[in-house]
Amino acid sequence: MSTPRSAAPSSSSPASAAPVASGPDRVPAPGSPGRFGSLGPVGLVLAGCVSVQFGGALAVTLMPRAGALGVVSLRLLVAAIVLLLVCRPGLRGHSRADWGTVVVFGITMAAMNGLFYQAVARIPLGPAVTLEVLGPLALSVLASRRAVNVVWAGLALTGVFLLGGGGFGGVDPVGVAFALGAGAMWAAYIVFSARTGRRFPQADGLALAMAVGAVLFLPLGVAESGARLADPTTVALGGAVALLSSVLPYTLELLALRRLPASTFAVLMSLEPALAATAGFLVLGQSLSPLEALAIALVVAASMGAVRTQVGRAKTPGAAAGS
Repeated sequence: MSTPRSAAPSSSSPASAAPVASGPDRVPAPGSPGRFGSLGPVGLVLAGCVSVQFGGALAVTLMPRAGALGVVSLRLLVAAIVLLLVCRPGLRGHSRADWGTVVVFGITMAAMNGLFYQAVARIPLGPAVTLEVLGPLALSVLASRRAVNVVWAGLALTGVFLLGGGGFGGVDPVGVAFALGAGAMWAAYIVFSARTGRRFPQADGLALAMAVGAVLFLPLGVAESGARLADPTTVALGGAVALLSSVLPYTLELLALRRLPASTFAVLMSLEPALAATAGFLVLGQSLSPLEALAIALVVAASMGAVRTQVGRAKTPGAAAGS
């Protein structure tokens, strides 16, 4: 679930970013260098991944109180407030095309979050993240256009087939559809985050897009949850979800990327389906069958393979830079 993952400020191509761009629960936030440095860059990235997935598990526990749409609304709203306060983006000097890109980016972000949370409300966290990661994986495979990607695509499809038990008869098909939809929006997120990063400095475009997403989604959350969104316990838990899924992981990852090659970062991020399954088991009691565990392992392997193929292509003299 970018090179770096805080995709909005990056000018890298979406193809090179594909397998590991910002996940549906993530929002970049700057951090202080000295606090976590003792973990080492790999430790920082893994800690960020664990934080994200346990934040997702906490969000699932919050859904009975606030509903899936209510949880998304709280997470987007808190994240938008944090980003706007930290980035203080300027509102002047931008063209109509700039604002159009930000609005579409915000819509994509809101849709990605909304679809993913609808998925985890219906199917276990591990399978949901596994299905969702197919979006950026497909983008990477299609952008690379190398024969070896047939292998990665085959591994991923085999994993999905096993995950569904040969037809998803034992898995909520609506949840599966939501997870796949979130994956499609994740791929679109990668494209529009790169475009936004080329039009706005630093994370300004991301902060504005997050605000757009929060404003668009808040009426849906209010319609579903009403006054429950104002409950102090619900607000506190929603803030914790935003902290675990947004602020903390991006602080750790931005620190790590100062010392860690982007290719290594991308491979580490490919572990997210496995970490999601672990969080689902520890927090939510969502166990996996051996077949489901094998399915997730195949998708993780396919994602890692696609990342390494894309990195190798980028290092080849004369390789296309992408758009």
